[in-house]
Amino acid sequence: MDVGAGAGRHALPLQESGREVVALDVSPGAVEVCRRRGVRETFTGTVFELAGTDPEPFDTFLVCGNNYGLLESLEHGLSFLGALAEVAVPGAEIIGTCIDPFATEDPLHLAYHERNRNRGRHPGQIRLRTRWSDVATSWFDYLFVPVGELKELAERAGWELVEYQPGSRPYLAVLRLHEARAAT
Repeated sequence: MDVGAGAGRHALPLQESGREVVALDVSPGAVEVCRRRGVRETFTGTVFELAGTDPEPFDTFLVCGNNYGLLESLEHGLSFLGALAEVAVPGAEIIGTCIDPFATEDPLHLAYHERNRNRGRHPGQIRLRTRWSDVATSWFDYLFVPVGELKELAERAGWELVEYQPGSRPYLAVLRLHEARAAT
């Protein structure tokens, strides 16, 4: 499953290489673009909504393009990872990227972190919306989290960090579902 698939940048090449792929996105427009580009299996909605449809379990989840940010917050992230576990086979993996918000010395970033702390929010949590021309999404939260915090959150949700590749920005992290936590 390509979570937050957008226009299918990752889903389409995987499908073309012979893999079965579901492109998931909350944006009906993005899902329509996926379909027009040739992605055969799509789902419009959240991982929670998909879990509610009792799909065939998945062995791999992609959260590329900093889409670990879809965790939204540490609290919501626990539920998000739990929803993925509900639709996963034993040993399933999440492969994705994220920016470490603390890998900066930029005074504007540091001030933003401090404002978040003062508001009771995670320093790497941002609120945004996507806009193109006169079309805009609703506002939503996105979470940039250092790998250590991702590891702790994953462990609480039944996943373990099995690979970490630091980068200048972003980093790559692979999580693997503990056998006892997977869907049956």
